[in-house]
Amino acid sequence: GTPFLQKSLNQQLTNHIRDTLPALRNKLQSQLLSLEKEVSEYKNFGADDPNKKTKVLLSSLQNLSGEFDKNILGSSSSEVSTKELSGGAKINRIFNERFPFELVKIESDEKQLRQKIKIIIMNIRGVKGGLFTPDQAFELTVKDQIKQLMVPSLKCVDLVITELIRIVNTITEKLAKYPRLREEIERIVSLYLKSREQVCKENLNMYIETQLSYINTHHEDFIGFANASQKANSETKRKVGNEVIRKGYMGLHSGGSKIRGTRDYWFVLTTETLSWFKDETETDKKYMLPLDSLKIRDLESGLFSRRHPFALFNPNGANVYKEYRLLELSCDSLEDVDSWKASFLRAGVYPEKNNTAKLDDNNNEMTTVDPQLEREVETIRNLVDSYMKIVNKTTRDMVPKLIMFLIINNLREYFKNEIIAQIYSSTDQNTLMEESFEEASKRDEILRIYNSTKDALRIIEDISRNTVSEQLPQSLNIPFYNNGSSNPPPGRPAPSIPNQTNQLSSIFQNLNQTNTTSLTNGNRTPPARPMPQNQNSRSTPQLTNGINNNNNIRPFLNNGSFNVPLVPQKIGQTPPVIPKRPSQPYN
Repeated sequence: GTPFLQKSLNQQLTNHIRDTLPALRNKLQSQLLSLEKEVSEYKNFGADDPNKKTKVLLSSLQNLSGEFDKNILGSSSSEVSTKELSGGAKINRIFNERFPFELVKIESDEKQLRQKIKIIIMNIRGVKGGLFTPDQAFELTVKDQIKQLMVPSLKCVDLVITELIRIVNTITEKLAKYPRLREEIERIVSLYLKSREQVCKENLNMYIETQLSYINTHHEDFIGFANASQKANSETKRKVGNEVIRKGYMGLHSGGSKIRGTRDYWFVLTTETLSWFKDETETDKKYMLPLDSLKIRDLESGLFSRRHPFALFNPNGANVYKEYRLLELSCDSLEDVDSWKASFLRAGVYPEKNNTAKLDDNNNEMTTVDPQLEREVETIRNLVDSYMKIVNKTTRDMVPKLIMFLIINNLREYFKNEIIAQIYSSTDQNTLMEESFEEASKRDEILRIYNSTKDALRIIEDISRNTVSEQLPQSLNIPFYNNGSSNPPPGRPAPSIPNQTNQLSSIFQNLNQTNTTSLTNGNRTPPARPMPQNQNSRSTPQLTNGINNNNNIRPFLNNGSFNVPLVPQKIGQTPPVIPKRPSQPYN
């Protein structure tokens, strides 16, 4: 029975394993494919293989050049970020939104500029009176305005350098497993950027000096004295169509800084109005605000506020929105605030001027109300405005070009051609290519899992090839466990003992014949009690005076596995005998 049970259980286990192997094999194959990409770069090399270090170093430096170009020039691949602007897009925003906004911020206040022109004219004439407008007043005023362009130009360079450093730190994150190599690349690139920054700022200074060296009054876009005089007599205002400039969400504080609650609305900015709606469907309009004579003022954010506020106000003190003098708006980031300010600038809403230069009382007393002087101031003011438009237009065009040529394009060439030579000449390559402890542990673990997965797949293939699924024996296919019957079938009979079946049959046959004969003759003789027989001779044990003298009697069912128990008897007394049956049959 035991060998048969072992064979059946082994076959049942084998069949179960073969049934579960396909799902396990698919899972292991998927895991192996996912590990292939991570293991591909070092599965064929040892940890200390010099060929591997040289190859990885060269490929890493080449990949840096490609990654930098993707960040600057953009990419149409599937790796384009959908959450935030990349480096090139941010630099483009600096050139076209942030830099023009900084140029407008340095423009002098109208009253302050006129006061300066008036003082210059009076100082040029001295004690003498003048019949004509002096040219020197125009040149001095223009040069003073040109010098102020240096500050926003240098700020634009600083913003671009900051963004380039962020890009370099981003693309070197893939070299985190080689920390010394990453530090060395960031160090030499930072040094190169500092040198290019200095060169760019020197060229910007040269550009400003070039503008100051010669005031070209014959420029085709310059209005000249004749046109300036006519403009002074009849001021005209250029009309623009009401076109949409920008749309987006902003927070609205309807009560100014005293109202702590903020609610987001969908704002639509045009060249003439600012409207806000409940959402981007633009079906539920909340308000429409005219932009005439409005200006922008920076506000300080609250102590626990994460938003960045600014406000629209009217310089003459009139209410802007309902009964409020300020319309406070807020954005989630400083970049959004700068972008909205640049959009308001396109709509003619300029930032508030900080009048740091104050005229003392003596100068105010010296400036008298002279109609001739006022006309000359107006003429010079129109000339300065016309010429500064030319210079500002040129500056908005030249500064981004200088930055692109002297910094960004040079840095691209540096990544392609010079950084490899710098790395190979800076220090020992073996030192640079030392892996971090975390990376070495990760690599060993991945290789271990990869090899274990391959071994498991090979074992599964061997099992599938060398084993055959067989049907279980019929004796184990019990219907009781299959049809759900509540009454189990009778148990299997005990196995027969060899050489005993025939003897038992003859004993019972003799008993039946004896009973039949007794009944036929009318005398009922009691049958002899069956006794255990010896295994070898199977002879009936003999009794002497009722005492069993056969010490070799063994039970015929247990094959002599234990001793026969003694027959109970009383010492010194005759053992009991079986009474004889009556001679007459029972009625």
